[in-house]
Amino acid sequence: MVSSAHHDIVNFGLVVHGGSGMYSGLTKARAKAYKEGIDAALVTGYKILEKGGTSLDAVTTVVTILEDLPQFNAGKGAVYTSAEVQEMDASIMDGATGKGGAVASVSHIKNPILLSRAVMEKSEHVMLVSKGAEQFALSVGIELVDPSYFYSEKNLNRVRKNKKDKKMGTVGAVALDKNGNLSAATSTGGRSNKMPGRVGDSPILGAGTWAQNGLCAVSGTGQGEYFMRLLTAADVCKLMEYSNLSLAKSSHLVIKKLTEAGGEGGIISLDSKGNISTPFNTEGMIRGYQTNKISKVIKIYKDD
Repeated sequence: MVSSAHHDIVNFGLVVHGGSGMYSGLTKARAKAYKEGIDAALVTGYKILEKGGTSLDAVTTVVTILEDLPQFNAGKGAVYTSAEVQEMDASIMDGATGKGGAVASVSHIKNPILLSRAVMEKSEHVMLVSKGAEQFALSVGIELVDPSYFYSEKNLNRVRKNKKDKKMGTVGAVALDKNGNLSAATSTGGRSNKMPGRVGDSPILGAGTWAQNGLCAVSGTGQGEYFMRLLTAADVCKLMEYSNLSLAKSSHLVIKKLTEAGGEGGIISLDSKGNISTPFNTEGMIRGYQTNKISKVIKIYKDD
């Protein structure tokens, strides 16, 4: 009788990221803002899971919170293209059904992740882009805003100086709920000074976002072109599926492949047993996690 008791433990958890990259010039105030944002999102998302909510609701809520914060390169804080407009991308994937939704090159959507979820749940499609995505948003009651909502003098100056982008992009979340369902969500403003019309890995299922019940959920951040060529997010789960690797082994192998290809970035990943792995090859990756087995952790660098 006693030996079966531990089988009753239901694992659940959440991992959140706010971008990977160069953090050497990070001020204390900026680091604090990043950590506070991740903390707020993590606390809210974890409560949803604790109360028995779905992983899909948890990742949607987390990414919405991060999109509303100007310190992250998504939603409100999205960086500018070379034409001095914002073009945002996002995607979400439900590990239970294998369905996904994505939007790309949207400039008037307050929360691209909400529109991604609507594409998944209220259309027969996976991805909508640009004006078509915005027309669909109107039809399903997703909030549109004037581009002035996204206005940021700091982000605009960065483009005008044409200096190397120090604002690390992309926010994301992966979650496992008490029913064993995995979900992943990712949202970004893309690369500062990017060519108009450029789309990265964040809205591409398999590249920047992947969730597969029984295996894992992954959200990526970094140089999107490499993640797209390598199918980085899906690769983590597929290595587990085909080669029977652990989450830790597969996620580190995927970052090794990224490094060997010449790409920079990182991933957050969570498996169906509640194990976590967050490898990256950049200076830092803002990330936080909490599970029923691990109390809350928020980090920027490898060893902090």
